[in-house]
Amino acid sequence: MRINRILLSTVLVAVALVVQVGVLARLHLPGAVPDLLLLVVLGLAMVYGHVAGAFIGFGAGLLADLAPPSDHAIGRYALVLCVIGYVAGLTKPDKSQHRSASMPLIVVVCAAIGSTLLYAGVGSLAGDNAGDTVGIPMLLLTATVYDLVLAPFCVPLVMALARRSEKPLAGESSGGTQSGPMAGEAAYGWLSTGSGLRMSRSGRGGRTPRIGSQRGGLLGGRKPARIKGVKRL
Repeated sequence: MRINRILLSTVLVAVALVVQVGVLARLHLPGAVPDLLLLVVLGLAMVYGHVAGAFIGFGAGLLADLAPPSDHAIGRYALVLCVIGYVAGLTKPDKSQHRSASMPLIVVVCAAIGSTLLYAGVGSLAGDNAGDTVGIPMLLLTATVYDLVLAPFCVPLVMALARRSEKPLAGESSGGTQSGPMAGEAAYGWLSTGSGLRMSRSGRGGRTPRIGSQRGGLLGGRKPARIKGVKRL
């Protein structure tokens, strides 16, 4: 299913980047720009897990760094989305999925605040303050509001597509190994031929080995011959 993950992630990230740069950035809203790319990374990370979330976040951030009209150092947003994708992937339940909308919404709020602070912190450490003309409190408020408005329309759809890509095809088994009673018979069938061992049903429905009824069955079922004139000990 890794091919499905790569294809779906690539398509969703590309579409989100085009919409964000071509539509959302041209709205000239006060404060921050609605971060559709961040929401796509969050939706994929909460289904695929923290490792895939980190890789998807890094790739999406790197594309955003290279896409015009980018005015910051290359790799700045890639680092931010890599960390955000990793942390968001940690919220994925083990062998399950999110059953309610509360956790994804909490993840969106924390990611909006965390990405804004991390982006500003990386820029200050690298001496890259290009585009930071709005105060941090205003950026935090607007980024959180915009992402929360977009989240109900984006995150559930992304998560549904990601879960659909994870479903195995009809008749496909995990790992291609045989399971069930036939697998046990195939694994131990060699014991029932040529060795005098037979399989019998146990009281609980399982199989237990039973020595053959012939005397000396393990030695081929033949009784050792007695030689005349030799006293048997």
